[in-house]
Amino acid sequence: MALLDMLGRRGALRLIWELREGALTFRALQEAADLNPSTLNARLKELRSARVVILGDQGYSLTPEGADLLAMLLPLRLWAEQWANETDQT
Repeated sequence: MALLDMLGRRGALRLIWELREGALTFRALQEAADLNPSTLNARLKELRSARVVILGDQGYSLTPEGADLLAMLLPLRLWAEQWANETDQT
């Protein structure tokens, strides 16, 4: 349940999603995820501690574990899109 608690925090899933195509700097992540610096710092600290995100020369990126997590979340995204279309939740 610790993973679900972490992913349920504001911005956590969005950060993983924004890093799907590669590394981003702090400022680029802040803009893409629309998070204030304090919240972004907290989420990045948690995601780094959980070995989902790493900070490298190019900025923040997903670790292999983070990429695996993203792959597991993609079916949920597809289900959510279908659900939204069927229930007019778009």
